[in-house]
Amino acid sequence: MSMIGRYLRLSAGELGRAAREPEWALEFVEELDEADGGERACGWARLHETGKAWQALDFLLRRHGFPVDLVHGEEELPGAEDWGYGPPSLIAPDRVRLAAEALAALDPGRLTEGVAAVDLAEARVYPQGLWTDEDSLHLVTAEYRALADFLRAAATRRHGVLVWIE
Repeated sequence: MSMIGRYLRLSAGELGRAAREPEWALEFVEELDEADGGERACGWARLHETGKAWQALDFLLRRHGFPVDLVHGEEELPGAEDWGYGPPSLIAPDRVRLAAEALAALDPGRLTEGVAAVDLAEARVYPQGLWTDEDSLHLVTAEYRALADFLRAAATRRHGVLVWIE
């Protein structure tokens, strides 16, 4: 089984409910997963995942001094159980907006500038076996673009985001 980065876009009211009833948020994710059938639509979807590229995104965004922790979130959801590899964390709506703006300012080509796949392998970025081919960096830039679209949609709607590794 692979570790993947996942995101759930929530309105202010839904964020409040998730903070009071974290089990509701998990049930909501499960309902969306069932309704979705594994299909990830577009930036307006409620759920998003970065697949196995989550740690590479973290590694590369940190190199650029990214202002928001997009991979691990910024504040653990109070009272939440383990959703895979720990409980989910929250990115508040104002921080989602900041992240969307910062992503728009960072061209995907610049994200990987000066980095080779071997650098990710040497840094023990998950999954290590993926970083044997330079073309694997294209996976990261594709996931970066999709995450930017998802967060732009969340920011447009003034939504917050729950983040977890599953």
